[in-house]
Parts: sequence; structure tokens; C-alpha cells
Amino acid sequence: MSNPIKYHNALGQGATTELVLNGFFAPDAPYGPEQDAVLNDTAFALAQKTITAWPGYAPTPLQDLPALAQEAGVAALCYKDEGTRFGLGSFKALGGAYAVLRLLSREIAKRKGIAEPDVAEILSGTHADVLSQITVCCATDGNHGRSVAWGARTFGCNCVIFIHATVSEGRKAAIEAYGAEVRRCAGNYDESVREADETAKAEGWFVVSDTSYPGYTEIPKDVMQGYELMAAEAADELFEPPTHVFMQTGVGGAAAAVAAHLRRRYGAETAPRIILADPEESACWLESLRAGRPVAIEGDLDTLMAGLACGEISLLAWDVLKPLACAVVSVADDDAVAMMRRLADPLPGDPVLVAGESAVAGLAAFLALMGNPEAAKTVGLGPHSRVLVFGTEGDSDPEVYEHLVGKSGDAVRAQA
Repeated sequence: MSNPIKYHNALGQGATTELVLNGFFAPDAPYGPEQDAVLNDTAFALAQKTITAWPGYAPTPLQDLPALAQEAGVAALCYKDEGTRFGLGSFKALGGAYAVLRLLSREIAKRKGIAEPDVAEILSGTHADVLSQITVCCATDGNHGRSVAWGARTFGCNCVIFIHATVSEGRKAAIEAYGAEVRRCAGNYDESVREADETAKAEGWFVVSDTSYPGYTEIPKDVMQGYELMAAEAADELFEPPTHVFMQTGVGGAAAAVAAHLRRRYGAETAPRIILADPEESACWLESLRAGRPVAIEGDLDTLMAGLACGEISLLAWDVLKPLACAVVSVADDDAVAMMRRLADPLPGDPVLVAGESAVAGLAAFLALMGNPEAAKTVGLGPHSRVLVFGTEGDSDPEVYEHLVGKSGDAVRAQA
């Protein structure tokens, strides 16, 4: 669908970045019925009302990075820091736990023949008899499983989480800390998705996945609807709409949620250009946009950006991003590590930030494009651009973070 631009950039050790334009991008088109069927204002209003009423809710910080913006050559650069979200260390707390709650509410209503109970009623223990009989499960690279496990513990049901071969022991232990049973599978993330689905069917469990596939689309809508809240919070704080948003992609649910919310909020005339950032070792969005259709990436998907190590895109995310995403950029592991270190030791005038390896792909992609005039011009980046990125996790695996950055997240935070 597009002629790619390949070039070397200065972030990593001679890393090569690839930019692929989306041939389906329709910047002037209205938010259409296909997108509205996935993410819409009515469903978001419910998600926002529900999540903001949870104990411990607070908007996450939107940080200005004026020094980095000046160095890059743009008017403004803002970083939405999701590392403090509900104490779980990532934006995933907005999606998995919300989807668990919606599923439980629907099941209670169906089994008892009553109206769907609200979160206060569920938390009160009134429906413990039903909840104790329900098991939720999912496959995860780490953060989504932690959110589902936290939601299951908070709202009172059982939980089993499937992780693939390369998920770290630290991420496994973090999930187990919320009372979930964790099962390690052979193979990559996509194979763990299939094992979770097959086991759930055999056991009568409920899959709460952040990706969608044929025959499984309703629950991922709830997950994505929860993710919209971080886009809403960011937009509420901005004085002007961003001109560009760089958003990292795993299966694409978070990117779709951000793109959908900002297009509905701002309309086609002022909505920002959405540019996706794909790890080069698991570039399922880059290959899908290049091919003009969803394409699966095979192999072990061995990228340091563990939360983005997905070989198959979410079909719902494809429906949303197909007309809304401007382009996709590949990001090398070296670039991600370099970006983590730059945020931990920032330019004078910028805040100190703890960003995990899966948090920085969007920011790395932005800086890589700005280092190549042809690539920057192709997506409309220039001195008047206002850029928004989402730091989707903090040091969610403290051991990995310290190994990559050279000091612990706590040590970095102590510098602030």
C-alpha cells in the first residue's frame, strides 16, 4: 500500500528506522459507523463514570518536555505518564480490570435475573455467591494480566493467567501477587492467546483479552473503552489539540482507543495525525499496513519491549485504525533503551521520568523521524508541531529496568 522510507537514526547504535504510510488513511473522513461500533461516546461515558469512581482513582500526570521539544525542533512535546496508574505501573489498569467488572456485572444480572449491579454493589459482597463461581483468564506479556488479576481480586472472582516462554519471572511474580494462578506456556504471545482460549472453552471460564479475533470481539471493546480514559485526561489538560500523536502498538488496542477518542473529540478538521510505533522484531502493524490487510508475524518475537511483543493485530483495532492512522514507524530495541536512559537523565528543564521499555517506542519513533528531514516532512512534522506521546508503563519489571538503565526506578525517582 505504500513505499517505505528507510534510514539510519542517531538514537541507537546505527539502528535503521522504517516509515510506512497507511494507504487507507482518511484524514478528512468523519468518524464512521465501523469505528463507532467498536468505540463510541456512550460506552466511553460509562467507562469514565465507572473507573473514576474506583478507590484510588486519580488522573496520571501530563508532563511537558520543553527541552527535548526544542532539541527535536517542534513547538511542544507532552508525555502522558501512566506509570502511577492505580499502583499497577501501567495504563493497562484502565482496560483489563474494567472489562472484568463489566463481565461480572453482566453475569450477575443474567444468573439472578436482575438489573446489572454497579461497582459499589459488587464491592459490598452482595453477589459473592455468583462471583465465587466465575473464573476469568487471559494471555499476557505482563501488564494486562496484572490488570485482570487485580480486577479479579478487587471484585471477587477467580483468575488464571497464561504467560508465554519469554515473560520474565519478575512479571510472573507481580501477577501472582494479586492472587492469580499463573501458567507458563511454550511459544510466543500469540500461542499463549490460543492456549488461554482453548482452556477457557474446556473449563467454562471467561477470557478477558485485550486483543480480538474471529468470534471474540465484545470483551475487548470494554478493554479498549477503558483505555480511552487516558486520552480524555490528556486532552482535558492540553491548551491546544496536538498536531501529532505517536502511540506504540502491540495488538493495537491502546492506539485505537487514543485515535478514536481524539477523532471524536476534535473532529476531522483538528484531530491529530496518529503515527504508530512498532518494535522491529514484532512489527505486525507495519507489515499489515504495508500489505493493506492484517498480517501475522511468525517466530519468537524476541524484542526487549515485552509488552509490545505481539505477532497478530487485534481485528477491532484494525477496524478503528485503518482510516485513522497516518503511518507506522519501526523502533529498534537499542532505540528503546536509549530513550529510557534519556528520560531518566533528561536535558535541563525537563522532568525526570521512569519509563519502562514498552513505554518509549512512540517517543523514540518521533525523535527518529525528526532526525530525518524527508521522513518528518512526509508526516507533516515541523517547527509548529505539537506532539503528544503516551508513556504507557513505568518500571513494571524493576529488575529489567535497572539492568537496562543502569540504576533502579527508585534511584531515578529520587533525582526528581
